[in-house]
Amino acid sequence: MNDDRLKILFLCTGNSCRSQMAEGLARAFKSETIEAHSAGTEPRGVDPLAVRVMAEIGIDISGKRSKHVDGFKGIEFDYVITLCGHAAEQCPVFPGKTKVVHHGFEDPPVLARSSKTEEEALSHYRRVRDEIRAFVEKMPGSIEENTGGFFLA
Repeated sequence: MNDDRLKILFLCTGNSCRSQMAEGLARAFKSETIEAHSAGTEPRGVDPLAVRVMAEIGIDISGKRSKHVDGFKGIEFDYVITLCGHAAEQCPVFPGKTKVVHHGFEDPPVLARSSKTEEEALSHYRRVRDEIRAFVEKMPGSIEENTGGFFLA
């Protein structure tokens, strides 16, 4: 592996859906340039529907576990990317050169609550997965350029 890879932590509240998707996508498509990790401010366990929609595109996150952001304290990342407003508000301070950037995505479990069928619920997960995929595929440029993302610290 390339020792010059960007070290990135994807952070959301539960580390159950969006951050897991982002980590899985970055590992699948950007492993040569990015060392990806994910965590949550209030870990809840990996969402089974997130596992399902990732499997649909050939990425297995079924063996992943939700991790608390505190487990990453003291680690110097190039970027911590918060994927939801709550995580942006709760993000701890990271050492050194770490830049904290917010790029929010809608929460699939919240969107799916009003779904009448499982297929309708999955459509929300697929849409957000595809939005995160588009963001990740354009990394590292998408982190700061023309994404709606903004620096927090």
